[in-house]
Amino acid sequence: MYFETVAELLAMDGHGPYVWAAYGITFATLVWLVAQPLVAKRRQLRELRGFLRRTEGA
Repeated sequence: MYFETVAELLAMDGHGPYVWAAYGITFATLVWLVAQPLVAKRRQLRELRGFLRRTEGA
């Protein structure tokens, strides 16, 4: 294995903070790209239900 210890893996010869920050930003972006459409769908369905309730009584 290239790294002898977990500490060396995290440090990556001084490049660790940049590498792990890139991984973190990528992971956060992927989570946002999955969650955003789900939240928007839920919001739109809630608004549509309210609209249908208002129009049924009219």
